Amino acid sequence: MRNKSSVHGLYAIADTQYLTDAFLPRAVEQAIEGGAKVIQYRDKRGTPAGRIAQAVTLKQICQTQGAKLIINDDVNLAAEAGAQGVHLGREDASLTEARARLGAQAIIGVSCYNELKRATAAQADGADYVAFGSFFPSRTKPDAVRATPELLRQARKVIQIPIVAIGGITPENGASLIAAGADSLAVIEGIFNRPDIRSAARDYAKLFTDYVQPPRAPRKKYVE
Repeated sequence: MRNKSSVHGLYAIADTQYLTDAFLPRAVEQAIEGGAKVIQYRDKRGTPAGRIAQAVTLKQICQTQGAKLIINDDVNLAAEAGAQGVHLGREDASLTEARARLGAQAIIGVSCYNELKRATAAQADGADYVAFGSFFPSRTKPDAVRATPELLRQARKVIQIPIVAIGGITPENGASLIAAGADSLAVIEGIFNRPDIRSAARDYAKLFTDYVQPPRAPRKKYVE
């Protein structure tokens, strides 16, 4: 039987596109202090040695401060750094491959874009959460497909694992996504491209105490 903490609340994506190597650890600390429950490490420019060093540092910070560390795209890096899990896109390793490499206790998330069918398949294959988006325009991925709050409402009826919303989310528009069914809001620029990271994270984290999510189907039990 799996015994995992649910992915819920603020999901902060630490993208090195917006953070210098020197500031990355402190930025992540501030995001967690502001209320981030999950940190995703996303790096598209570093060397293999640099990426493993950064991932290990972030793992130590998350472990100390009670947050989860998820690695974007790279299953091997997640294993080498001892991260809690990995996030997989369409072009990444399969969920089956990731589970075999990381083990039953790893948190494995899957990008589902605007495709409910992909989400239900990921759930059936053992994903621990699914992510939909982009819900709003985003400079990080300006060409991303667009998802709608209605998709969240439909997903809430058939998806028992946590649902993450991503893409152009602000403290002003994030409430509508929580109300539609998102368990977690994934944010990059809205946190890490702000002068006060701690305060920015706090504005998002507060949404999860101010707004109530709709009911969903009972969570299914997983048997290994």
